[in-house]
Amino acid sequence: MTAPHIVDPEGLLSQALTEASPELMRDLLQTMINALLSADADNVCGAEYGAPSADRLAQRNGYRTRPLDTRVGTLDVKIPKLRQGTYFPDWLLERRKRAESALITVVADCYLADVSTRRMDKLVKTLGIHSLSKSQVSRMASDLDEQVAQFRHRPLDEAGPFTFVAADALTMKVREGGRVFNAVVMIATGVNADGRREVLGLQVATSETGPAWNTFFADLVARGLSGVLLVTSDAHRGLIEAIAANLPGASWQRCRTHYAANLMTVTPKNLWPAVKAMLHSVYDQPDQDAVNAQFERLLDYVDAKLPDVHDHLDTARVDILAFAKFPKDVWQQIWSNNPNERLNQEIRRRTDSVGIFPNREAIIRLVGAVLAEQTDEWAEGRRYLGFDVLTRSRLSLVPDTDKTITTDSLPALSA
Repeated sequence: MTAPHIVDPEGLLSQALTEASPELMRDLLQTMINALLSADADNVCGAEYGAPSADRLAQRNGYRTRPLDTRVGTLDVKIPKLRQGTYFPDWLLERRKRAESALITVVADCYLADVSTRRMDKLVKTLGIHSLSKSQVSRMASDLDEQVAQFRHRPLDEAGPFTFVAADALTMKVREGGRVFNAVVMIATGVNADGRREVLGLQVATSETGPAWNTFFADLVARGLSGVLLVTSDAHRGLIEAIAANLPGASWQRCRTHYAANLMTVTPKNLWPAVKAMLHSVYDQPDQDAVNAQFERLLDYVDAKLPDVHDHLDTARVDILAFAKFPKDVWQQIWSNNPNERLNQEIRRRTDSVGIFPNREAIIRLVGAVLAEQTDEWAEGRRYLGFDVLTRSRLSLVPDTDKTITTDSLPALSA
């Protein structure tokens, strides 16, 4: 039985030929592709659209539009969305087309700038390209720069509030002024009102300094970042000061992974296993009271034997236990920067092919394209946090006060 939303190809063709539209081929191709996508999605769901069936595996939930470049022009392809799971037509669209195009242009930039020419020759050939003219590189770079700029400077207020934010930095080698040095790429991610992760911003700086982080967070706030209750990061002083200056209502969570490494620098090597085990036991507790009680036991354990470790832990107590103010359901997502570290690994996987970037614009082009693609994938995948836990998180105690957030003061969470 033909589903009611699928068009009649014979009737459509007859109508189009009668009207003799100059966009005939484009309209036909777009309509047929959308019909094929709809039928393919029905197959994934196990039943036709709108048809009751005991074999149904998923429900349809609207569409998302993607442009598809063809010989007859750019088509607006409507990709069906599912309530559970995801549907993506790999046979029609490439998930990472934007990022791979960015890699091509960055490699080409390096090639034209005579950076490691022998290595660039190899990379260009592995990409299936034997020669690129300066005009071709310029056109590709211009298109990609425009897309990345739109992504980097997009308003954030419509997607907010961003209850949880994480910030991190990684280094890239870049050639400037005839020398090679390490530039710093600052990245922030957040959980939006829909419970999904987003890359909030990207900025390249000469070094990881307080003013650089302050400029970065000031830009995020100017673009609409709001409602932040917790920021997770490492203990870089400039980053902490920038968080306090630009997000005064937010607590700071010191990444537990980074802190454990810092703690081991003042711990005798033969006692690393014991101190690590005790520290991890703090995070294994069921609620905030139990976390604080276990932390006290840890302080008592190291007080007499390891005074330096005791002082280190006592000083960092508020910062490493900030997560405990929130529901236990979110602890694993907010007590460390591990989710951002996985994002950094994906960035490294792409940028390691380049080696030394010819300029900062090339860094922004490639890293920005990777981050834009990752944000698209997060938007298509399952929610990072559910509405229920987000609401409970926003009803927790305001950091450093004894007042409780009321539902009247909260921005609405959208479905």
